Amino acid sequence: MSDSSVENAVAWTEVNGKLDSVKQTIDTVKDKQEEMAEDIVKIKEAVYNPDEGIYARIRELESFKRQVSKVLWILMTALIGLGIHQVLNVL
Repeated sequence: MSDSSVENAVAWTEVNGKLDSVKQTIDTVKDKQEEMAEDIVKIKEAVYNPDEGIYARIRELESFKRQVSKVLWILMTALIGLGIHQVLNVL
């Protein structure tokens, strides 16, 4: 075997080793991408689920806030009315 064929064989071995390394890296990236896709699906489900998602929870909290606000206005109006009534009874 001549020196050039030995050098070619070594070069091809190096190329094959590097191609294997690139293939492993691509496979790793592919696996990570699939994991990210699954995670994104889970996040979308958690956010957009109409019954238990984040938007549903926010809607419930806003509804509760409106109801509490109405009750507080009614109580404050009643207290002010009672206060005025007491002041007028004293006079």
